[in-house]
Amino acid sequence: MAFGWIDEQAEQRRRAGLERVLRPRPADSPLLDLASNDYLGLARHPEVAEGAARAARTWGAGATGSRLVTGTTGLHTELERELAAFCGFEAALVLSSGYAANLAAVTALAPHGSLVVSDAGNHASLIDGCRLARGTTQVVAHADPDAVRKALRTHDGPAVAVSDTVFSVDGDAAPLAALAAACRERGAGLLVDDAHGLGVLGEGGRGAPHAAGLAGADDVVATVTLSKSLGGQGGAVLGPARVIAHLVNTARTFIFDTGLAPAAAGAALAALRLLGREPERAGRARAVAAELHARLTAAGLDAVRPDAAVVSVRAPSPQAAVGWAAECRAAGLSVGCFRPPSVPDGVSRLRLTARADLTERQVARAVRVIGETRP
Repeated sequence: MAFGWIDEQAEQRRRAGLERVLRPRPADSPLLDLASNDYLGLARHPEVAEGAARAARTWGAGATGSRLVTGTTGLHTELERELAAFCGFEAALVLSSGYAANLAAVTALAPHGSLVVSDAGNHASLIDGCRLARGTTQVVAHADPDAVRKALRTHDGPAVAVSDTVFSVDGDAAPLAALAAACRERGAGLLVDDAHGLGVLGEGGRGAPHAAGLAGADDVVATVTLSKSLGGQGGAVLGPARVIAHLVNTARTFIFDTGLAPAAAGAALAALRLLGREPERAGRARAVAAELHARLTAAGLDAVRPDAAVVSVRAPSPQAAVGWAAECRAAGLSVGCFRPPSVPDGVSRLRLTARADLTERQVARAVRVIGETRP
């Protein structure tokens, strides 16, 4: 029977506690949200919502085509100009998602004969970019500049090291300055995904490359998403103007994909401007994460110290993690539940996001629920 193997795989997932299901949420969910990536609490901010609505009224519901045909609007170029300036880079290119941005950047910067050195903890979008790239990929130990240095020494041609700036599972930060130094010894480029750093790290939320003094360097390229701290949808690649021009001509997820919807671009631009006026939101997100970690640890839970706004709490098994998350939900708290293959070390977790708009009372409530429902 066609696709009969699907049933066998589905049963294997059920037995292992790894089955995933879609759970629609209402617009007015009563749950306390520690599961979303809305780090700055901007997804429902009136200014951001109005930015989306205004763009839709002006430009319509969709971009109408790829950006090289009809999909580029004045709004897209305005967003690119302000995003690059905010993060400290020369130029930016907006795409339909952060995933598409990573595929674009990795494949365009890893031609035939090149070496891609990829961190073992990288996000799936970076991993898929490496799989699609024409260069050879070497996976190295997590957050280990010496491993990157050793890998680069084995190759004489073009090379690029690829890493998240903040890893999405545990919220730990990559040693960006040391990675850049390792790359520069061999004349290699550095490509970093700042999805979880933009809006949280750096001066006023300008991101991890800015915090590390790497923003604007001619050998550093960064990708970002507009769907986390900026509360909307979409992605972008930031870097030297010649790199961005190269992507416009070679990146397939840019050339052949419909442009980002105007409403999403308008929302991102409104959120970026709001963050510029309210830079304290970034520090508040980090403070909430630190408070969550301190309280969870004091309650005897195995919480990982955060470097940004992600706090993870390890669970004894995939089944226990699923049950724990369900118990939290029943008690009015929404938390993330990460299991293999999403976790590279195979350890299941509850994943909490520290939003800048959480109150101390809400943080205390979340810790109490997590503690009371532990398996």
